[in-house]
Amino acid sequence: MLILSRKVNEKIMIGDEISVSIIEIRGDQVRLGVDAPKTVKVFRQEVFDAIKAENKAAAESKAALPEVDFGGARREAL
Repeated sequence: MLILSRKVNEKIMIGDEISVSIIEIRGDQVRLGVDAPKTVKVFRQEVFDAIKAENKAAAESKAALPEVDFGGARREAL
């Protein structure tokens, strides 16, 4: 993990296209601004964890499809 010190209005660059700006420091909270391409998804950690958990639950659940009776014997392939 890289640890950096920054002051208000200073930035950190991640690659060529992502910057993180220090917007405000108030007590024990820091407000950050993230400037990234629209193709890069940016989430708070707790939101990211919730999305991962939902995706995992959806992948593990099996869609229950009802049995369909077409009202007759099955046709054999010729």
